Parts: sequence; C-alpha cells; structure tokens
Amino acid sequence: MATTPAAQQDRTLLVTGGTVHTLTPAGRAEALAVRGERIVHAGTAEECGAALDGRVDERLDLGGRQLMPGFVDAHCHPVMYGQNLAWADVRPETVADIDALVAALRRHAEGLRQEAPLRGFGYEHRRLAEGRHPTCQDLDRVATDREVYVMNASGHGGVVNTYTLHKYGITAGTPDPVGGRIGRTASGEPNGELWDGACDLLTGPDGVKITNHGPNFHLDDPADIMRGHLLRAQQTFLAAGVTTIGDAQASRRELSTYLRARDAGDLRMRTSVYLTSALLDTALDLGLGSELGDDQLRIQGVKLYADGTLGGWTAYFPEGYAADCCNHGQLYHDPAEYADLVLRAHRAGFQTATHAQSPYAIGMVLDAVEKALADTPRTDPRHRVEHCGLPTDDEITRMRELGVHAVLQPQHHLRTGDGTLTAIGEMGHRYNPAGLLQSAGTEFAFSSDAPVAPPRPFEAVAAAASRETVLGTRLGTPEMRLAVADGIRAHTLGGARALHRENEVGSLRPGAFADFVVTDADPYRTDDLARLATAGVDETWIGARQVWSATA
Repeated sequence: MATTPAAQQDRTLLVTGGTVHTLTPAGRAEALAVRGERIVHAGTAEECGAALDGRVDERLDLGGRQLMPGFVDAHCHPVMYGQNLAWADVRPETVADIDALVAALRRHAEGLRQEAPLRGFGYEHRRLAEGRHPTCQDLDRVATDREVYVMNASGHGGVVNTYTLHKYGITAGTPDPVGGRIGRTASGEPNGELWDGACDLLTGPDGVKITNHGPNFHLDDPADIMRGHLLRAQQTFLAAGVTTIGDAQASRRELSTYLRARDAGDLRMRTSVYLTSALLDTALDLGLGSELGDDQLRIQGVKLYADGTLGGWTAYFPEGYAADCCNHGQLYHDPAEYADLVLRAHRAGFQTATHAQSPYAIGMVLDAVEKALADTPRTDPRHRVEHCGLPTDDEITRMRELGVHAVLQPQHHLRTGDGTLTAIGEMGHRYNPAGLLQSAGTEFAFSSDAPVAPPRPFEAVAAAASRETVLGTRLGTPEMRLAVADGIRAHTLGGARALHRENEVGSLRPGAFADFVVTDADPYRTDDLARLATAGVDETWIGARQVWSATA
C-alpha cells in the first residue's frame, strides 16, 4: 500500500548514537527527534523518545559519528555550474599553458558531435605560463568549423575562435555592446575576447540578454540537457553536504530549468532565486515583490552588480590598480542609476544582493541602501553585498548599522589571493576579512560562488581560518582570521539568515526542517586545517530523507 501524504507528515525519525551539533544556544545534544520533515526536539535520547510519544518509525544510529545542519550555499550558480561540468576542464589545476589548454579542448571534442559547440571553463590567464588570455587564433588550432568558447574562471567572459566571431557577425566595425567589451588587437580587429554584456552576442537573437546588468553566462541548451546540467550540479552539492542554495543570478533559463526539475520531482535542494536586475522591470510589471514560492523553490530577491572582479582586474578602483595605474576597472551603472535600481526593488519589497568588491563599489551599495531605507522604511530587509572583498573598517560598521549582510567566498582568496596582491598591492591583504566582520558584529555568510569555486564548505571554513593561499601566502593579520566554529556557523546559520530562512534551515532547532549531514570526524575539534579542508560528509538528509550517501 502506498504511503499517504498524511502518513508521511506523521512519520517519525529518532537519531541517536553520536553527537548532534544543533547550532542553537543549547549547543550539543545526544539525540534528535523528527516528525514528518521537521525537528521536534534535540536533547537526550530519552527526551527525544518522549517527544515522539514513544513511537519511532525509523532510527538512525550515528555509530559515534557527528550530525550537524546541512550547509547553506547562499551564493552560487547551480545551472551554470552543471553546464560547466559538462565542458572541457581548463582550470589552472589541469592546464599550465595555452598548448595544454588547446590539447584539453581537442580531447574534449572527441566525445562531441561534429556540429556541437565546443566549450571549456576555468582558465585564469595570469596562471597560464604565457601570462595572457588565449586568442581566437589559439582556439583556431582546436577547430575552424565549429564554435569554440573558453570561459574565464570569473564567469564574466572568455575567448572564442574565429568561426564564432564570423557566425555572430563580430568584426572590427562592431561597437562594444552596452555593459560589455570586445577584445581587440592593436589594429582594431577582434582578438576573440568577449566580456560581460558583449557575451549577449553569443546567445543569439532569442537568447537571454543582460546588457549592463552583469555578465552573461546564460548560454542555452535544449530543455532536457539543461535539466541534466542542474541534476549534475545538484549531485555535487548534495555530496558536499549542501542542502539549501541561493542562485545568485537567475534568468528565464534558470527559472524554467528549476521549474521542470521541481515538477518532475527531481529538485532536492531548497532553492532561493535572485533574479538578474535585467528582469527588474518585468518583475515589477508582474507585481512581484518580497518572496514568491514555497519551501522547495522561491524567488527571494534581485541580483545587481556594482563593479567587476578582482581576478579579472575589473573591480573598480578610482585611483587605478597598483600593477596598472591606467586601469581603473569598471562600474556597471553610474551611482545614480544604480541607486534608482535599488530603490525600485526595495520599494517593491525585494531583497537586493549586489556584487561589489572594491571599497568604492561597497560604499556605493551602502549609500544606495541608506537612501532606500530613508525613502521607504522596511523591517529587516537584509540587503546583501555579494563577495564584499575589500570593505573598509568604516564600511563594516555601516553594514552593521544598516542591517546589510556580507556574503563572502573564502575559497576566492585561497585560489586568487596572490593575484589580488599583484593587482592592488598591500590592500589585497584585507581580502575577505571575515574576522573583522565577526568582531564588528556585522552579519555575514560563506558561500562557494560555484562554478568559480567548487562547493566544498569545509574547504571554505579552513580557508577563512588560515587565510593562506594555494601558493602558501598568509594574507593579512591574525584578527582577520575566523575560528572554525564561527566559519561553520557562517556556512549554515549565516547563510540561512542571508536567505531569510533561519526559521527553516541552518540549525537543528524545533520547527526547522530536518536537513542535516553526518560526518565521521568532529570538525570543531581539529587543529589540522589542511585535513579539515579536505573533509567530506558521509550522508546528506533533506526533510528527514537521505538524499546522498558516500556508500551508495
């Protein structure tokens, strides 16, 4: 006989035999009681049994292991990540120079249909032996009869071959699109580079257009292929113990993919979506505002951009870069235009999440939020600064006063901290100063920004605690480091608060969803940060159902 919905809601689970880290003021417990999808009690085994009125339908014996809340990845791009996982891997870990990049693309092409576009993800030009971007001529060595595109690790653009330039009509006479840049040779011919809004040219006449609202990484595939991309990414998140995510730039491509997966019963992660601000007018015309959706899938807010990336040297510094005083980076909007976008979204009830790296860009966000709050007071809107790489002490204080949350990615300074020091000099030592945010009482969360970094929460926690780069450079001063316990909180309850979901996820409190992970070692009791960085999970559960197991 099939289990009825009423029976599922009344089904009970008792977890015993290990340590339960609740991330509540109660601290640790020895057992957890669950009815339906939600937690009833955390305490002793006797208390939890009594909380279930003595009826236990399922038992989970931890066997001395640890149980903690599922991780929350408040800023990532799952559909893009899954798509990139299907592309050629040209990250620095796999290609050392342009010849190796070309070889990797050729190998990947062997598994594709002859007419299929050939794409790769993850190159970082400053970590290639040549110290430069590939060119269209480099990619012509891969193919001259099909599209070839390699996306930069930042996701903000990349390089195409000559065939692709010709297919989309990109010539010396093509002006830079609004919000984008076409790379050019000294003679003005396209060199293959396309950045930000210039990638609108690659999506075709009916594709997603972002203009000056951020990078366009929304390359489409058939619906069944897009669903496969999402499910591939979801499996990676679940294997890392991530149970709730925030998609930090959604277009119709992402929304339709999530809806298809949800309707098919395939969407496991709890998903909060931030619409690209390119869709703000559409959202307002539809009367959207605040949250729309359910516990599984909801529209949470609007994603905006202030400046560019540190890795790409497009974050905005009015004084110029230490390594190139003539390069100032970019702003996607002038301050007045940006402030108007924030105000309109705020008035409608949306939470805003703005990409901002430099002190100037972060200040621009805080100015806009302050004006919006003065215009239309709202209770606890929790506007967000995404990345928030280089906040000044004064900006950290302002964030606390305005109730703004910072959403950091410690894996960024782990992988690109040395390049940031080269780009901007000593200021780079402040990159991701989580310890300073903690000391100031400013709320913050950790996330991966996948595919820019893989979803590995323990690696992020270890990176924030050590502040060492992959090359062994120690960034900043000790007070910028963050204790492991505080890092775990930032990747669970901190992420939940950034998503307005702390009553549902991020801790094991009564009434919250039974979303948790099981680990072998106690992450709170390790002094070996290198070991912590490589730690994984044994099991991942969502709504009291196991959705991933290392032994499955």
